[in-house]
Amino acid sequence: MNVATALIADDEPLLRKALVRMLADAWPQLEVVAQARNGREAVEQYEERQPGICFLDVHMPGLSGVEAARFIGRRAHLVFVTAYDRYAVQAFEHGAVDYLVKPVEPARLADTVARLQERLRAAQPATDHEALLEQLEARLRRKDAPASLRWLRVAVGQSLRMVSVDEIDFLRSDEKYTVVAWRGDDGRANDGLIRTPLKELLAQLDGSRFAQVHRSVVVNLHAISHVTRGDNETADIHLKGRADVLPVSRSYLHLFRQM
Repeated sequence: MNVATALIADDEPLLRKALVRMLADAWPQLEVVAQARNGREAVEQYEERQPGICFLDVHMPGLSGVEAARFIGRRAHLVFVTAYDRYAVQAFEHGAVDYLVKPVEPARLADTVARLQERLRAAQPATDHEALLEQLEARLRRKDAPASLRWLRVAVGQSLRMVSVDEIDFLRSDEKYTVVAWRGDDGRANDGLIRTPLKELLAQLDGSRFAQVHRSVVVNLHAISHVTRGDNETADIHLKGRADVLPVSRSYLHLFRQM
């Protein structure tokens, strides 16, 4: 069998890097020959390198993963990566096109790798997935699709601040409140309180940007400087420009196992 080659497209560098390393463990013989930051780059990289497998993030700026898949067509085996589990389950319920849900779990990735390897061994042609792509696009366009939270009204002392979600470094449960830590236009670290529970906030956040790393902590992946491994299968997250150190519990360590 020829060497299997792959392309990975995701607009989040941290998640893209993690998937590359997880694939190196799950499928050492697989050669990742191209990486892309958006759908347009994915199409360009595909045309240049012609990999046999494409891992495409569904939600990317500009050209989406679904739109990129239309250009690639049946020339490659596709695996969609999505932060929205129900979209993937509904659109790909027949298993004709595989998918991974963020954060990618090693067991799920192993199943996907096994299916891809079997298709390659059997020399199966890539699936005609046009109908499934249309179904997925329709579901993503539905009016009841969840809109990501954009602003929070945060109590700082006796005043209220409107904080853009893009500025948030992390969220942490604190008894009856949730601590919001962010940086303003001047780059200074700030924090304040809101009454909305962390679990409720997490459901409204962009899953490609924010990840739960502890039962009481959600972090903005863009704010992470580096992660250090600790004892008893734990880790600590260090943030860019902040002294705060956030814990990673055992249940969420797989997010950073390959870092």
